[in-house]
Amino acid sequence: MFRQIFVNLPIQDMARSQAFFKSLGLSFNPRFTNEQGACLEIGENFYAMLLVKPFFQGFVQKPISDAHQSTEVILALSVDSRAEVEEVVRKAVAAGATRIPEPKDYGFMFQDGFADLDGHQWEVFWMDESAAPAQM
Repeated sequence: MFRQIFVNLPIQDMARSQAFFKSLGLSFNPRFTNEQGACLEIGENFYAMLLVKPFFQGFVQKPISDAHQSTEVILALSVDSRAEVEEVVRKAVAAGATRIPEPKDYGFMFQDGFADLDGHQWEVFWMDESAAPAQM
């Protein structure tokens, strides 16, 4: 199958976006980061390319969606515990993110989320797969 994923996200302000994600404890690959784009390292083989809007527009034929007005994608990130879900969302909100919606506890899964500074929706969740229903 596939080896890596690079999600490309349009952003308004490179310095502001980098500072936000660094406050969550994430880092950027300097080999693939400049004033037009930054390679956010989210996990092993999982990256988000933060591209300033004029540069992003060069890759697409359609207008760029305004993530503050509409949702095109939800970026869901798995973590190791409920406490880690709460900590990531707390850090994001402290750094200027908007919390969306209220946390949900399904017993076997706990999720919470935020919209980043550019309106992109991130969901953070913990799941005990052994306790999940046989079919969802």
